[in-house]
Amino acid sequence: MKEDKQQLDEPRNAEVRKVRGSLSEKGVMVPTTQSLESLISRGYGVLEDEELSLNFYEALFLQSKGILDVFKGRVKKPVDFRELLHQCEIVDKNAWTRFLVYRDLRSRGYVVRDGFGLGIDFRVYERGEYGKATAPYLVLVLQEGKPISVKELARVLKSAQGLKKMLALAVVNRRGEIVYYTLSRLTMKEF
Repeated sequence: MKEDKQQLDEPRNAEVRKVRGSLSEKGVMVPTTQSLESLISRGYGVLEDEELSLNFYEALFLQSKGILDVFKGRVKKPVDFRELLHQCEIVDKNAWTRFLVYRDLRSRGYVVRDGFGLGIDFRVYERGEYGKATAPYLVLVLQEGKPISVKELARVLKSAQGLKKMLALAVVNRRGEIVYYTLSRLTMKEF
């Protein structure tokens, strides 16, 4: 990812209307009866059965920006950020770390989508390129103090190279600060 010293806020927030969504097992569902064009064009969610399905990271980010109100149940009880994060942690024990990386990348102006699997957490699109080109970066989120084997790292790198993507490691330290490293080639030789 190109280094940018100045962090950008989500572009054109004023154009995004506040929406209401319902908590589900896999994220937040927003009915398409609401004006969702600005969210969809910025790379949020996936349209499913006349609803915009937001994954938990997207919902947490949009809720923290004041763009999304989340409710649960038939009585439409409001869900705050902490409760939404708790629901995300039920599905993913590393939810907080992944959310920090998601938020950081989005705040820098990148469009961030779920990874392809294969151990890859996110696909990242250059600023202004979402919908025009494929994501040039794949991001693997790592926590400081939680090791990853060289074999696993090599497997993920090989997958990224097979897709002709740059692999970035997002290492989150204990204070929540994020450092990005890119990998290009991993070769090892016996002596």
